[in-house]
Amino acid sequence: MMDAENRIVLNVGGTRYETYRATLKKIPATRLSRLTENLANYDPILNEYYFDRHPGVFNQILNYYRTGKLHYPNNVCGPLFEEELEFWGLDANQVEPCCWMTYTRHRDTQETLAILDTLGLDDAEELGSAPDVLAKKFGWEEEEWLRGGDTLPWYRRIQPKIWQLFEEPRSSPAAKVIGLVSIFFIFVSILSFCLMTHPNFRVPVIRKATQSVGNHSVPLIIKTGAAPHVAFTYTESVCNVWFTFELIMRFGVSPDRREFMKSGINVIDILATLSFYMDVAVKNIATSMDASTRDLLEFFSIVRIMRLLKLVKHSSGLRVLLHSFKASAKVLILLVFFVVLGVVIFASLIYYAERITNRGKTGAGVKNDFTSIPESLWFAVVTMTTIGFGDMVPRTMFGMFFGAICALTGVLMIDLPMPIIVETFANFYAHTQARSKLPKQRRRVLPVEAPRPKPRQRSTAVIGELGAQMAANTARMGLLARGGGSAGSGGSS
Repeated sequence: MMDAENRIVLNVGGTRYETYRATLKKIPATRLSRLTENLANYDPILNEYYFDRHPGVFNQILNYYRTGKLHYPNNVCGPLFEEELEFWGLDANQVEPCCWMTYTRHRDTQETLAILDTLGLDDAEELGSAPDVLAKKFGWEEEEWLRGGDTLPWYRRIQPKIWQLFEEPRSSPAAKVIGLVSIFFIFVSILSFCLMTHPNFRVPVIRKATQSVGNHSVPLIIKTGAAPHVAFTYTESVCNVWFTFELIMRFGVSPDRREFMKSGINVIDILATLSFYMDVAVKNIATSMDASTRDLLEFFSIVRIMRLLKLVKHSSGLRVLLHSFKASAKVLILLVFFVVLGVVIFASLIYYAERITNRGKTGAGVKNDFTSIPESLWFAVVTMTTIGFGDMVPRTMFGMFFGAICALTGVLMIDLPMPIIVETFANFYAHTQARSKLPKQRRRVLPVEAPRPKPRQRSTAVIGELGAQMAANTARMGLLARGGGSAGSGGSS
């Protein structure tokens, strides 16, 4: 009898569990440790407590009360397990070490999804299906949006549309066309910049002079250098006209010009465009430039190649790749630190090994390529990165030994962290592909209100009142029955 009184029945999601009250008291200050019959979810007829929660998770929760060890079920998602623990008043940090890696995996996934949200990989689809998001980005009020922006000036109404054309290549067919035109001019500009350095596409720069021969002046034609063909100048001019137009339009319709100027890609675009106009201005002002000045001017034009980074806006894979390196920054910094440390150590070892071994030796066959530690750094770098140009080689036994150790160390240092970076990229890319296949319209789930507790005193009074009324009615029926019986006996007599 005492054992039956100490038992308690819990109905969780339709599954009935039976345990002892003392078991639930093992972990105080939790929901199950404070169960009383005054709760709204207690059924006095079935003598059980009902909870509309996940029964599979409750198996591990009840086992935690019994054994004191909290394990993570593999058949549920991590956020669901955290929600259940929060409902039952348990601490998620009590998960056993054997299940901790599996349990915290969802946190890494949530961090990855949060980073993907910042990339804006699906902003075009979101803005296309919900234009109110685009309107709010430009500071439109809700009333203005509902009226279609009739109260705004005409340029404010077309500003979001133009911005979407130049900034979101996947938002519409017109935006795709503008994106393809931009990519075309980027490739043409870079191809022109590279080809203009080829000797077959350069023309000689000729300067006329005279030389006195006796009493006569002889005209001379002196070649001072080579310059790109004039066709490349026209090609660069056409490309930069488009880049200038695109830059002005993007800056003019930007919702936040300050953030526009802070963007690294926009800064590169501005510098690349200004470098072209500076190049043209300097060539027109200083018509007689020597070859070294002309080469220096062309060197600063190398910033135009950085326009390739604009392709990141058109490719989600490139954005994922860049953020994979950003997410692996700690690993890369650690890799660079150990490589630099190894380069300095092995450069010093090889220098002294070659110097000490060759000391006192003379002859035509004695040669030492390692004349200083700074020069030995070059050998250590190309050896640890497994390139090996062969311009510097150790020729002594100790030098070869340290060179072999340097090569093996470089292989281990560089190859071991690479799987971490590859795994990070694979994780980002897999979640990107999964997000792209998700349905855009998700069904809304309305929140369910918790049942309100019923006051037991009032219900008891009502039941007592109904019982009193039923008793009064029964007494009346009995009196009527007696009165009718006595009247019938008097008539018969």
